[in-house]
Amino acid sequence: MAVTSKTAPAAITRPSTTAEKPPNKYKQAFPQYAAVSPFFILFAIFGAFPVLFSIWISFHAWDGIGQMKWVGLEQYHYLLTDATFWKTIGNTMIIWVLSTVPMLLLALVIANALHNATRLRTFYRIAYFIPNVTSVVAITLVFGSIFSNNFGLLNAFLRSIGVGEVQWLTSPWGIKIAIATIVTWRWVGYNAIIYLAGLQAISADVYEAAKVDGASPRQTFWRITVPMMRPVILFTAVTSTIGGLQIFTESRVLFGDTNNIGGPGDAGLTIVSYLYQSAFIKNQFGYGAAVGWALFVLIVLFSIINWRLIGGNDDERLTRRAARRVERRIAAQNAKREAADVHANVD
Repeated sequence: MAVTSKTAPAAITRPSTTAEKPPNKYKQAFPQYAAVSPFFILFAIFGAFPVLFSIWISFHAWDGIGQMKWVGLEQYHYLLTDATFWKTIGNTMIIWVLSTVPMLLLALVIANALHNATRLRTFYRIAYFIPNVTSVVAITLVFGSIFSNNFGLLNAFLRSIGVGEVQWLTSPWGIKIAIATIVTWRWVGYNAIIYLAGLQAISADVYEAAKVDGASPRQTFWRITVPMMRPVILFTAVTSTIGGLQIFTESRVLFGDTNNIGGPGDAGLTIVSYLYQSAFIKNQFGYGAAVGWALFVLIVLFSIINWRLIGGNDDERLTRRAARRVERRIAAQNAKREAADVHANVD
């Protein structure tokens, strides 16, 4: 009887049931966080901490060196009854209106002219933008000599045409006009460049359709350009409001007297100038912080007002309306072309 040999089956290797440990996501992201950490560290030290600390000291009476004394809401209560503070609000509002309104209108006109210019475009863009990159101190010193009461270039011009002199730097309205002129001259080119970028984003078909419809340049500007520039105008209005409520350097340099940084009768004393005077001249840091937070509330309030007046909830609706208007004009233009082709074929 034959004996058959059987070989033992090979051992079956089973995969290891031990699962690999998932990589630690925090360790993987550590190099990225380490790369951006300097910004957040510097922001926390020089940005977030001063803001939070200003809130804290606004509830204290503090001269910057000695012991802080808790006073609660007394700083804010005095703020509401401080006649000088309310005068600074009035001064700031008047200067803001005298500078922002003509500045934005002039910037829109300049941007439209630059957009339609055919020669020396780059030269004009640089020329209008140069005032924005020039030192504000140097600009204020130059305008100070222009508006000087006795030897100013503006009064010399007024005398040459037979008009009496104006005491620009001593009369309340003269001071406000001088500061507003400096602000306008400095920022009109900046806003014009922003408007120019917005104009270049508008399709040329819109203007061609308006031209076919017989719209004049004035109608095209006010009924097409301005409505389609609404988001850009909103941006410049908000930024100009924020900057206009923070005016400080112009009045500070124009009136170099430390004891009277707002000029005669405090006619040029703005909110930020009053903050500087309270904190760094009178050493009332708690009250200066309260003025700063009152300014913050005013900026938020006026930014919301600008949003509601210029953009707000109606912005999307107005954009759709403008788009429909453009579509109708383009459709009318195409219909006229088709009609002209049909008449040509019939002839």
